[in-house]
Amino acid sequence: MKIKGILQETAITLPELKEELLNVEAARLEKSKEMPYELRRSIEHANQISKTSAEQSAELVQALIQLDKVKPDVAYRIASIMPRTRDEVRAVFGRDKFSHTPEELDAIIDLVISHFR
Repeated sequence: MKIKGILQETAITLPELKEELLNVEAARLEKSKEMPYELRRSIEHANQISKTSAEQSAELVQALIQLDKVKPDVAYRIASIMPRTRDEVRAVFGRDKFSHTPEELDAIIDLVISHFR
């Protein structure tokens, strides 16, 4: 399959991707189309890794964006990964130019735990 161009780009979390993949799977099954290997593996991966619902992950992204020092792209990564320790949160921020206080990291962890299934 060749991609000729990107029509639209939207950031989504892993649970939202899982829902989209399940919709694609249902549509393909309804039309009795074969499921390509890549699609089957993608659905399997999303099912195994996704830790919350799409609605809860979207709410988490909105709550994280409200915090200082949390950019939207990092908020989507946090909502997809659902880190539960300070070290995991620091790893998500990667090479940010500023460091986070333990209180800021704990606030992020509290939000993640409150949106966990």
